[in-house]
Amino acid sequence: MTAEPGGGVARDSDARVIERSRDEPEVFAELFDRHADAVHRYVARRLGAQAAEDLMADTFTIAFQQRHRYDTGRADARPWLFGIATNLIGRRRRAEARRFRALSRLPAPADHEEGVAERATARAGARQVGRELAAALAALPARNRDVLLLVAWADLGYEETARALGVPVGTVRSRLSRARGTLREALGGSDPTALREVPDHA
Repeated sequence: MTAEPGGGVARDSDARVIERSRDEPEVFAELFDRHADAVHRYVARRLGAQAAEDLMADTFTIAFQQRHRYDTGRADARPWLFGIATNLIGRRRRAEARRFRALSRLPAPADHEEGVAERATARAGARQVGRELAAALAALPARNRDVLLLVAWADLGYEETARALGVPVGTVRSRLSRARGTLREALGGSDPTALREVPDHA
């Protein structure tokens, strides 16, 4: 933490936390506190809750081991952390594809209560969109899926996604365009950036 001119305390940037942790390893826990939940949510949506805990822990273990190589000119460590998480997900490509295919086969929920037909119809419609989207995600080339989901689920910008994956921004743009085109076609023209409809359990 650093003192502000008005007497308050400003929160150190992620880069500053990492830099301090090189001499004071325990400080790295602050980075975990800031970003562990977001990394966990991202991994859970791609691989399911069961795998998310382990991969989230592995992400921060690798980040801690590699903290001396972090470019402290990058104040925000999220692209770095999500890049590590995405690399770990990449080792489980088949598991991810299987999960999305399983989600695409989920039955629509039954709801027989009186007075809730409209809500049940809305839920069934959302589930149908979720099934179609899961099937489309499973069919995407892995590198295009990585770009799409880093933007949609990790909330990274194009440049941040490029840093996370170690590719040029132009590559991110072209892969994202192809992924969105594929999903738009699979969803009958629906907005493929609205990815929150994918069911979160298998």
